[in-house]
Amino acid sequence: MTGGQNPAGPGIVDAHHHLWVRARHPQPWIDPSTMAAISRDFEVVDLAPLARTAGVSGTVVVQSIASVAETVELLGVAADSTLVRGVVGWVDLTAADVADQLDRLRAARGGDRLVGIRHLVQAETDPAYLDRSDVRRGIAAVGAAGLVFDLLVREHQLAMATRLAHDLPEVRFVLDHLGKPTLGGADPVDWARDLRALAASPNTTAKLSGLVTEVRRTHWTPEDLRPAVATALDAFGPDRLMFGSDWPVCLLASSYQRWVDALAETLGDLGAVERELVWAETARRVYRSGAW
Repeated sequence: MTGGQNPAGPGIVDAHHHLWVRARHPQPWIDPSTMAAISRDFEVVDLAPLARTAGVSGTVVVQSIASVAETVELLGVAADSTLVRGVVGWVDLTAADVADQLDRLRAARGGDRLVGIRHLVQAETDPAYLDRSDVRRGIAAVGAAGLVFDLLVREHQLAMATRLAHDLPEVRFVLDHLGKPTLGGADPVDWARDLRALAASPNTTAKLSGLVTEVRRTHWTPEDLRPAVATALDAFGPDRLMFGSDWPVCLLASSYQRWVDALAETLGDLGAVERELVWAETARRVYRSGAW
């Protein structure tokens, strides 16, 4: 990391990355022509040297497809890894047995590394998906199990996510990728308004992740990211923000190290304690894993 921005303590936590072996868990969302950079398998052995160079000592791996089988495999990966400390998996939120599904995952090998659940809400065609009673019942069960619910939404879905967080104050929510604002152009006024509304619920935190793939420029700079990062800092504060690489998806626009360095530059005005919160401590507090 450049600029002396390394946090104190035991190292950086990468709170958001993926792993996949497509022969076992196909990734149909990857277009091999437009997404050639990630149209292959990615395993811990590929991530480890990148993380080590960046000063990352622990990570949270996040589901990429709607599959319990994928989650079970990721838990097994975490059980065998000194790098992967937590897993954000998937269950069918609309099922009547969400609590039982979670119990089965926790009984699997590596089940103690289960720290959260996520659903690909960004791909849902129902504009009221998070308002549905069956979905909310499932999310409430996730919270009752002591797990986080990761919100993968696009900026037009932030208002729906805000209603959810307000109505389920007992559930801890983490917003992935800051709600995917469009960057590198005009100031995203509506996104900033809706992000602040979500942040008004104290049971929410957010990830500084996935931003480089939202820049509408071929050659982005840290200045393209700065307005969104500044808005997030103002809305959530460093104690409710965490770093995530979104590797390997970030490879569509950036190397792992380039994203780390760019974020370090945009956080350059923070004090040492505030930087440590963003780079590690918020993730350790929110994703409650005994592996930290």
